[in-house]
Amino acid sequence: MEYIGAVQAVVTAAEYDREPTAAELDAIDAEMPLISAEVELLDVRIALMDRPANPLATRRLRRAEHRVMAARRDLANRGGAGMPEVA
Repeated sequence: MEYIGAVQAVVTAAEYDREPTAAELDAIDAEMPLISAEVELLDVRIALMDRPANPLATRRLRRAEHRVMAARRDLANRGGAGMPEVA
């Protein structure tokens, strides 16, 4: 029985198997309010998928959307380089 192994060295291990740099961590930290607001909006939308919208749920959705827009505005006003595109 012959051993079949990789002929080439690992191509992507050097780039993807590393820790984030300090600049990357700072960028994530700067975008964290937006990330949290988008996760909250996603939670509200998922909750509304399996039940009819009532006034309380509609208000919760509107507030979550407002938080996302405010977080995007704050990030843009800070000069957020690499700000995500509005979907």
